[in-house]
Amino acid sequence: MRNPESTPSFATLLQRFFLEHLGCHRAVSPRTIAAYRDCFRLLLQFAEQHIGKSPTTFVLTDLNASLALAFLDHLEHDRRNGVRTRNLRLAALRSFLKYAAHHDLSAIQVIERALAVPMKRFDRPMLGFLARPEMQAILDAPPSATWAGRRDRALFAMLYNTGARVSEIIGVRVKNVILDASPAVHVMGKGRKERSVPLWRSTVRLMKEWKRYLGNVADDAYMFPSRAGAAMTRSNVAQRLTLAVEVAAERLPELRNRPISPHTIRHSTAMHLLQSGVDLAVIALWLGHEDPATTHMYLEADLAMKDSALNRLQPPETKSPRYKPPDQLMQFLQAL
Repeated sequence: MRNPESTPSFATLLQRFFLEHLGCHRAVSPRTIAAYRDCFRLLLQFAEQHIGKSPTTFVLTDLNASLALAFLDHLEHDRRNGVRTRNLRLAALRSFLKYAAHHDLSAIQVIERALAVPMKRFDRPMLGFLARPEMQAILDAPPSATWAGRRDRALFAMLYNTGARVSEIIGVRVKNVILDASPAVHVMGKGRKERSVPLWRSTVRLMKEWKRYLGNVADDAYMFPSRAGAAMTRSNVAQRLTLAVEVAAERLPELRNRPISPHTIRHSTAMHLLQSGVDLAVIALWLGHEDPATTHMYLEADLAMKDSALNRLQPPETKSPRYKPPDQLMQFLQAL
């Protein structure tokens, strides 16, 4: 039998979870640790108001299914979080509970019920992507006469070339960009997986101009720094893109009132590669998809490719007979 006095407290378990389990044993990224940290900060603040227990008096059995569900509802309704954010918070709770189950057997029944709280399903909207002329208009929008404009031109060109996530691009250092015989950029992606993406000639030209403009900087310096020399933030990149879209919309009014984010550029890269005949497996490697099946969503988004596939299924002049229900009950079922 385990000595009850040797059972760690909730506070001790949580500290070990972050320092030993996440930091040492699993070696997760700082972004993952920050996301999990924010989850438990919100949870403990909610628990103090909901059940009247301060973080220091909170025990593991307090984190039951009822409290977990109430916390998730609080995130959605009071904090206006989306379903994706709700599911990410639940994933953090699950990870901790699975860890805690190995260290506090007395709470195993409470943990099992809390782990049974399901992820919430949500609608997946059709992918939004830009046509090639629209993308080119955005790439040409930043002014080349200013420091920020030159940086934005190089930044957007790199985003489009690589199809990288914003978090990956803003972390690129000068030493990660190779502009010699075989131009490429080394990107650190999800799960600390590094990948190399080849650079197009147009991107190489812009990057050489930007590197000359930066001057003699250290190899470890950020390739796309803020004015203070630090890494740009995600919101900063989104803001600069919004300004570029406003300028591009003067030439292409259809860009106005469209939701265009840095991730839209990532989708556009994938779609343009697919339309150019690049194999899905290569696109998955290009984008850094852990599961190649994720890349299949781009096939579903391209209506032109769907039409082409349908036309190959039957002769062009063949008319497919339309199904007619044989009686009223079948008509009812067909209409549902």
